[in-house]
Amino acid sequence: MMYAGKVSRGRNDGSDKAKHKKYVLRRLWDYLYFYKTKLFVAIFLTIVANVLSLIGPFLTGRTVDAMTDGVDFEKVFLFAGLMIIFYGVAALLNYLLAIVMVKISQSVVYKMRSDLFEKLNRVKISYFDKNQIGDVISKMSYDIDTINTSLATDVVNILTSSITVILSFIMMLIMSPILVLVFVITLPISIIITRVLSKIVKKKFRIRNQALGELNGFAEEMITGQRTIQSYVQEENVLKRFESINQKTTDAAYQAGYYASSVGPSIGFVSNLSVALVGVFGGILYFLGSLSLGNLTSFTLYSRRFSGPINQMSNIIADIQSALAAAERVFRVLDEEEEIVDDVDAVEVKDVKGIIELRDVSFGYLENELVLKDVSLKTDQGKVIAIVGPTGAGKTTLVNLLMRFYEIEQGQILLDGIDTKMITRASLRRTFSMVLQDTWIFHGTVFDNIAYGNDKISRLEVEEAAKKAHIHAFIKHLPDGYDTILTDEGLNISKGQKQLLVIARAMLSKTKMLILDEATSNVDTHTEVQIQKAMLALMKNKTTFVIAHRLSTIKNADLILVVKDGNIVEQGTHQALLDAKGFYNELYQSQFA
Repeated sequence: MMYAGKVSRGRNDGSDKAKHKKYVLRRLWDYLYFYKTKLFVAIFLTIVANVLSLIGPFLTGRTVDAMTDGVDFEKVFLFAGLMIIFYGVAALLNYLLAIVMVKISQSVVYKMRSDLFEKLNRVKISYFDKNQIGDVISKMSYDIDTINTSLATDVVNILTSSITVILSFIMMLIMSPILVLVFVITLPISIIITRVLSKIVKKKFRIRNQALGELNGFAEEMITGQRTIQSYVQEENVLKRFESINQKTTDAAYQAGYYASSVGPSIGFVSNLSVALVGVFGGILYFLGSLSLGNLTSFTLYSRRFSGPINQMSNIIADIQSALAAAERVFRVLDEEEEIVDDVDAVEVKDVKGIIELRDVSFGYLENELVLKDVSLKTDQGKVIAIVGPTGAGKTTLVNLLMRFYEIEQGQILLDGIDTKMITRASLRRTFSMVLQDTWIFHGTVFDNIAYGNDKISRLEVEEAAKKAHIHAFIKHLPDGYDTILTDEGLNISKGQKQLLVIARAMLSKTKMLILDEATSNVDTHTEVQIQKAMLALMKNKTTFVIAHRLSTIKNADLILVVKDGNIVEQGTHQALLDAKGFYNELYQSQFA
């Protein structure tokens, strides 16, 4: 069962939260155990270093006893020398332990970040429709860094504290079982305070992390849309919204920090109280002759060692809860539903003809809200099919279904007579090339951007494609020509130029099917006419689907599909549809009236 599903069905009695915590801890352990050799080395170093350091209080007690009835210098120097050796070796082992834990934490973070990025390449496209990109990036950066910090320090502290508490308790029990009764009172108080506050702290840190994700998402959106914001003079409104979200994030962070910082002083008070009680009752036992001065000294030091880790664990509990909340957000993504796995009988297609058929296809992004309703059509090989209609009619949805970005709810889509569900998703998508309205340019050279997705392409082929797309002259005037580095999203060139680069990329395609979704929406009319000529060569012998709002661009299409309210209401050639005096004619006349 997917973890995301567990969250939605959580009960209000708190048991579901416990399951979440156990689940997150188990998943973190799986990552740690992946590097089990380093982990076991770390555990060994922790045990040995703590055992050696815990011999110190015992030797201190023996040193005090050696000076009670006169000073036995031989024993004093022996015990002092042993303490120096043991503490020195313990310090060296702790140094090695710190190095090993840093390596483990970095290895875990490397694997977790790789798994997360790989997962994001496998999740359904709908995931990105529902989540802000800034929030996704926050999980990959801030949340994983939080986990890294906790693994590098808090895991060592927990291991060290656990060993120290156990060994110190055993030594105190050996020296004076009566004095141990002090902790029967103080220890439950510490446990209760820790448990109560830890639940509050985890909840507060979860709220804080969500607020940070929301803040990052909003900032990413607003920074990306600066041109639009400034053109509509919305700077003040955006600033007010940012201040509101920023204040919400600050308040959430304050609440988390407030409750986290209250844990240490609370446990510290109980810890100091236990040490004070040990001093009072230990002194009474000493005067009664039931306890030697050396054992009292050792017991007091062990009581400090016993109480210290409890206090330390309470101090790091905020970091632990923050890491658990961060890990929970990361694991939610790792447990997201992926694209449906190809059927075991799915086949790979290579030399396709490009005959597409839809049989009674229905689909909706939301349950019970169909975007396409019982759509049926069949295309011939190498034909140009234009899809027109008002905004929201389902034009782009039809293309998404052809590429299997979404799965249809009923009906069939066939490629060369084969149900696309029986074709491997990768081979199906390789049969298409696409030019979308939203262009994608990555950080790299102009050559790399045009050649993207085409292996072993020569410079000459790239230049020929650029010439056909009427972008070659512009590229030659760039500082380094085809070796010019474009910034992320191509922000150092215009939208029209980005569109031309993407069209040049499609020119290199050897596929038998082509999808053009408003492919010339960002270019001027003169350039559009030139590109249309180049497109005719590109579309030759290819089954082409053209989504267009400007009807002047699809007059020569072999078949025009008119989509309205999720249905294909008309289909035919440009002239036939005009002669029919139907909805297409209305659209055409509205543009050229």
